[in-house]
Amino acid sequence: MGDRLIRRHGGRAGNARRDSPRTIAQMPWAPPINIDRPTEPLDEGGVAAIHDCAMRILEELGIEFLNDTAREILRKAGCTVNGDNVRMGRDFVMAHLAHAPAEFTITPRNPDHAITLGGKNMVFVNVSSPPNAMDLDRGRRVGDFETFRDFMKLTQYFNCIHVAGGYPVEPVDIHASVRHLHCLYEKLTLTDKVVHAYSLGTERVEDVLEMARIASGLPAEDFFAKPRLYTNINSSSPLKHDWPMLDGAMRFARRGQPVIVTPFTLAGAMAPVTMAGAVAQSVAEGLAAIVLLQIINPGTPVVLGTFTSNVDMRTGAPAFGTPEYMRATQMTGQMARFYGIPLRASNACASNAPDAQAMWESMNSLWSAVQSGVNIVYHAAGWLEGGLIASYEKFVMDCEVLQQIQRYMQPIITDTSASGLAFDAMTEVGSNGHFFGAAHTQERYESAFYAPFLSDWRNFEAWEADGSKDAAQRANGIWKKILAEFQPPPMDEAVREELAAFVARRVAEGGAPTDF
Repeated sequence: MGDRLIRRHGGRAGNARRDSPRTIAQMPWAPPINIDRPTEPLDEGGVAAIHDCAMRILEELGIEFLNDTAREILRKAGCTVNGDNVRMGRDFVMAHLAHAPAEFTITPRNPDHAITLGGKNMVFVNVSSPPNAMDLDRGRRVGDFETFRDFMKLTQYFNCIHVAGGYPVEPVDIHASVRHLHCLYEKLTLTDKVVHAYSLGTERVEDVLEMARIASGLPAEDFFAKPRLYTNINSSSPLKHDWPMLDGAMRFARRGQPVIVTPFTLAGAMAPVTMAGAVAQSVAEGLAAIVLLQIINPGTPVVLGTFTSNVDMRTGAPAFGTPEYMRATQMTGQMARFYGIPLRASNACASNAPDAQAMWESMNSLWSAVQSGVNIVYHAAGWLEGGLIASYEKFVMDCEVLQQIQRYMQPIITDTSASGLAFDAMTEVGSNGHFFGAAHTQERYESAFYAPFLSDWRNFEAWEADGSKDAAQRANGIWKKILAEFQPPPMDEAVREELAAFVARRVAEGGAPTDF
């Protein structure tokens, strides 16, 4: 998998295609501001109870830190260390959490695609990490490099996707030792949005940090002067953080780069069967790592992640988009606000196909994120089969929903000015006319309502005459047209060549060590 994987894009043919009509008329880049008050199922006593339980976990049970460096840092800071187990007092925890910023901005190589996390800000991330891909033509299959590139193009194309997160599908046709090099080259050249680095070993993290710096065209002192990219780590529930995740998170913290800490707590399996217990455990696991990062570099931007759902107690299979998942997200939202830390959640579903089940579970997941004041929504487009499939059609279907959420948040819908109240229009029309021809309507009709690119609002006869296509079939046609017209964002040729040279050198050196 050598240099042949590094591709150039564009040229005269590409420039000609840039002027061709776009496949869809999508909404502009505009990360939504959540204007709604959050849903809060817990009263003050409930928040206090979960906080107390999380603190008792940290004080009495402790968290396993499977990383010598992390344990030594925590020991010197005053924690009680016994083997791998680390216990910390609640006053100690709260003192260090006070250093974490409530809001911060990440600026990628294209500053127009900077994102702000915290407060009422909300951004959406592509599906990340499935080993398999699916589309209606080829069915379910193991992920490969070309499919990875397809999903990166969809990630860049859709304005409602604000972050190029983890690998949208794992390209298993590239050896793991050099996979990160080829994937990040494609990610940094096919997109100009905020990117993510997996914390899966020292070499991978260092390589990605340097590649992102090269792509920015900035010297290291300028690049690391503010947040530019991020990593996401998961605890190994119950009550454990493993070596590579901690190593990567600490490397990011030392450079002032953001870290999302996301425990994966499935109630009934890796966490108590009760949702309050599962949330308390999740909070404790997340805060333990956040405290470590604040000790290393006070003020390190961090996000508390929630991935608390339940299992099917008949089969043990994970379930997502359930009532329990929704409530757990809302409860964790209350806890994140209590600690003053931004929040991450996910658009998760358990369905095996881009069908009705997939969409109702995803709608539950997405709207619980809205209700919970979530700042960054992972897997926002394309997730199927509990995260084992990246679906082309589901990606397009989810983006329709994301655009609707974006529109739902626009203040124009709730405008109560004289223009919004339209009393003059009612006076003009009276009781015997209609509003289609009113001046008020004529001035606004083109932008008055959300205009879908996937939903079909025609009557039955028109829909039937056009082939009776359902939503997944229509999405199938859309993603094909998008890929056919896609053009990568501009990049200085000298920067591209430096990035390619770095990849070629690291590939020649063997990349990251593996045991196979």
